Amino acid sequence: MPEMARFRAKHGSLEERPDDAVASILHVDMDAFFVSVELLERPELRGKAVVVGGRPDQRGVVTAASYEARKFGVHSAMPLRTAGKLCPHAVFLDGHHEKYGLWSDRVATILAKFSPIVEMVSIDEAYLDLAGTERLHGPPLAAADKLLRMITRTTELPCSAGLATTRLVAKVASDQAKPRGLVWVAPGQEAGFLAPLPVRKIPGIGEVTERALRALGIETVEQLAAVAPEKLEKIFGQWGDALYRKARGGDSYEFVIDAEPKSISHNHTFGEDTNDDESLHSLLSHLSQKACKRLREAGLAARTLTLTIRYAGFDTHTRAKTLSEPTRLDADIFRVFQSLFAEHRDRKRKIRLLGVALSGLTHGAAQLDLLDPERRERMEKLTRAADKLRDRFGFGKVQFGGSLRADGSSSEHEE
Repeated sequence: MPEMARFRAKHGSLEERPDDAVASILHVDMDAFFVSVELLERPELRGKAVVVGGRPDQRGVVTAASYEARKFGVHSAMPLRTAGKLCPHAVFLDGHHEKYGLWSDRVATILAKFSPIVEMVSIDEAYLDLAGTERLHGPPLAAADKLLRMITRTTELPCSAGLATTRLVAKVASDQAKPRGLVWVAPGQEAGFLAPLPVRKIPGIGEVTERALRALGIETVEQLAAVAPEKLEKIFGQWGDALYRKARGGDSYEFVIDAEPKSISHNHTFGEDTNDDESLHSLLSHLSQKACKRLREAGLAARTLTLTIRYAGFDTHTRAKTLSEPTRLDADIFRVFQSLFAEHRDRKRKIRLLGVALSGLTHGAAQLDLLDPERRERMEKLTRAADKLRDRFGFGKVQFGGSLRADGSSSEHEE
């Protein structure tokens, strides 16, 4: 992935924006991304109901579903067995997350050509600020159209986008544009655009809030916007103020550059609960290396390492260790996670999920004094070389020994 600045969003009402604000915030969302990537290699499945995530008889959840499968009620995060009952004729495919990561990087490279301000918020969606790019790409609407066409022409992957003055409206607009569309909401038209939509279309409003609003007779965004903020705050507390702001299209309207992550984490849920030592240690190494690479990409080091173990029955335990000095080397960090796992694992129980998290992040370059200087220099050179190879060939193609199976094959895990 190209080097990109990190961002946080500035929140506020529409009235707080500059008077000369333009619709320059673009939300790009890849359509049924995981399915679309799989169809590049399986074009014969185009137009059919396709579900990515595993087999319908497996325990697990749907990662993505084609629009043909969605017509039968299948959606992401749904149990695979439920999806199998709703759409028994669907083609069920295993996920290949390393492959999706490579395609995501290719899309990110295209996005970076259109704006210096690109925020990848997930593997398949991003925000861009097109303000100030007019001399290169034309007005924001023309640039957005040009961008979508380049993504489709270059990758053959379908995508949609929304262009607006705020991130919230841009995201809702991209959802309304699906599939393969572009919706532009002109300045001043935010409330009118949102008004007829169901409240569930507003990012952040889930099932619980939707039920609570419906109990109050509120089903559309227009009805929500008509409720006095004092009433919403009385019912929902601080969340009421956010609801009032969101119903008017306010929320996030400005990028603040170089906001750094507070933590870096990766986890994996097994398709079947396991107590197999080889699989568990292989996965722990894989997750640790993924987190370490992201740590180095951010130019950071970590002091606090947290291990999460979830057993069958969803009984979850977390254990953490804070180091005397920060580190960003795989050898240092994996050694600590190995120790935490060995000390706190209950061998009598099967494990459902493993997770690792790095926090206490700092720019400090000091490293744990666990290796002699000469060996440490070799380790640093090795990690730099490995990271370059991973960027070129994919993370799963270059792994340190801890994540290799006994037969020498690399362990590829879903995050």
